[in-house]
Amino acid sequence: MARGDVLLTVLAPRLTADIESHMAGLMAQFGLQEEHRQRLADTEKGEPIDCVELHLSGASSELTSLRHAALELSETLGVDMVVQRNQRGGAAPRLVCFDMDSTLIKAEVIDELARRHGVGDEVAEVTERAMRGELDFKASFRERMSKLEGLDESVLANIATELPLMDGVERLMANLKRLGFRTVILSGGFTYFARYLQERLGFDEIHANELVIENGKVTGAVHEPIVDAERKAALLQQIAEREGVALAQTVAVGDGANDLKMLAKAGLGVAFRAKPLVRAEARQAISVAGLDGVLYLLGYGEADLI
Repeated sequence: MARGDVLLTVLAPRLTADIESHMAGLMAQFGLQEEHRQRLADTEKGEPIDCVELHLSGASSELTSLRHAALELSETLGVDMVVQRNQRGGAAPRLVCFDMDSTLIKAEVIDELARRHGVGDEVAEVTERAMRGELDFKASFRERMSKLEGLDESVLANIATELPLMDGVERLMANLKRLGFRTVILSGGFTYFARYLQERLGFDEIHANELVIENGKVTGAVHEPIVDAERKAALLQQIAEREGVALAQTVAVGDGANDLKMLAKAGLGVAFRAKPLVRAEARQAISVAGLDGVLYLLGYGEADLI
């Protein structure tokens, strides 16, 4: 690795001497030296979390191995240790794409719909297996949708007004909009709820599944094409090309197995409070910080944020 090529971002409820010691041990293990550090957030100054960013250089090393070691250490210490290549000298990120369910909101909407329709347990079990990557998303999605046939359309409005927002999402969106990012929802959920979030939080565009509703009832079908893992990744690339943004300038955030291709396509792909499979496969992952922790991964500090 060339000098300063690696960034190590550490987010913790409180940055302690023990955490610092483990950070030093990680650097020693991979032959890395600290060239520069910046305190991005400090709980003693009113920030929601402690965050420090280290610019590292040193002996040649396998970045994937370093990431996995940092992830293992994160889980041991109850912190987020995130490794990424230092691309701060290039063009700044401009496009951020988000999954919706269990990322922007603390719910899987299809499970909420099923619960209101009396088929909650069986649908939730299929959702969980799909998010872990154990089932084909399209097949499992159609199976779950079929169980919603006959659900009254009025239930959608009731659920939309009750959607619990993810920790940090309002702060994240306020800052991304102020900083000039284009923000997009790419969801395997439903446009009805994505539009609600768009109006509430100011997303620039949404792409999700359109429920087929007839005579005020959900039919159990959606309009094609279904937004699955492949379509999320393709949409990210299409939007980037349309906006004149290089893939290196894109960010993707999601929690499920159907987000992995989107996370891999983006310049910065963040698994947020994700399933173990997704955390292990994604290049970056945060679980301790709120969704606004993404701002620190982009290098913004308390002086840059509102």
